[in-house]
Amino acid sequence: MKHILPLWTLPAGAALLAGCGNTTQKEATDCNLRQKPNVVYLIADDLGIGDLSCYGATQISTPNIDRLAGQGAQFTNAYATSSTSTPSRFGLLTGMYPWRQENTGIAPGNSELIIDTACVTLADMFHAEGYTTAAIGKWHLGLGPKGGTDFNTLIRPNTQDIGFDYEYIIPATVDRVPCVFVENGRVAGLDPNDPITVSYDHKVGHWPTGLENPELVTLKPSQGHNNTIINGIPRIGWMTGGKAALWNDEEIADVITSKAKDFIINHQDRPFFLYMGTQDVHVPRVPHPRFAGKSGMGTRGDVILQLDWTVGEIMHTLDSLHLADNTIFVFCSDNGPVIDDGYQDQALELLNGHTPMKHYRGGKYSAY
Repeated sequence: MKHILPLWTLPAGAALLAGCGNTTQKEATDCNLRQKPNVVYLIADDLGIGDLSCYGATQISTPNIDRLAGQGAQFTNAYATSSTSTPSRFGLLTGMYPWRQENTGIAPGNSELIIDTACVTLADMFHAEGYTTAAIGKWHLGLGPKGGTDFNTLIRPNTQDIGFDYEYIIPATVDRVPCVFVENGRVAGLDPNDPITVSYDHKVGHWPTGLENPELVTLKPSQGHNNTIINGIPRIGWMTGGKAALWNDEEIADVITSKAKDFIINHQDRPFFLYMGTQDVHVPRVPHPRFAGKSGMGTRGDVILQLDWTVGEIMHTLDSLHLADNTIFVFCSDNGPVIDDGYQDQALELLNGHTPMKHYRGGKYSAY
């Protein structure tokens, strides 16, 4: 297996020798840092190899991802460590095989941080080399101490305890409570007079659930997903409180993309490592109105278009700041695709010949 590290440190070293002669120690250090390539690692959620036109999809077009593939190395035989979200991301960030570790199954929304703070993570390694690091978007690796997360105080440990300088994250998945963003250990926009309570064992508070109040549901479940209703969508788990902090599902892609662009802009003068997880194309699939109905394949197709837009926005930001030539942009998915994953969104009925799995016989949840 070829490792990417020697491939990009050699050109940086060559640039350093060419451009940093006759300098003071501080100037040389600053110059060395400027020449190191930025790294953006964008990990999509539940996307299949057959979902992209650069891999042969004909029912949908993903021009921005296609452009990224055309400008770089396109992998045709690469695999995630696991077929579900939490262990796949755990393996990526720690370098450890997740199924040889404890507590690496699909994490509930109030799970403790499952990466030991003593572990040297990918973010730690970049940080040690002078990079500014950020985790933005979907996290799903837990937050807080053993025993569960208290979302009403400073949540520690968080991603800042495992190598990230900045975090703006979705704690778990968009179909799980709590439906809030966490920024640097605190729930963004939380009203302290409306504290959050979360449980994965029993109902808390009096907010309606999909099981008890199906008449209030705007996106009906096909299996599971019948607990607390947020924005008309029944979720996994129960929560109450934190109304001011609840996200708007159709705006999630815009919010996390904006945060990622701000991070790049604010750190353009020094090397940065951005780990960005999208909620697309995970259920519930709620595209922004800009993309709703545009794919002809229902909401699953629409959020693929939304994902492609996200990639395009990051690429445009790098281009506009003249950073693209000194940035490694890695795009991947966390596991295989899934079509019906718990909501009646007609994803299967509206495929129209589209094959998310392409030639593979399995997808998410499957070794195949």
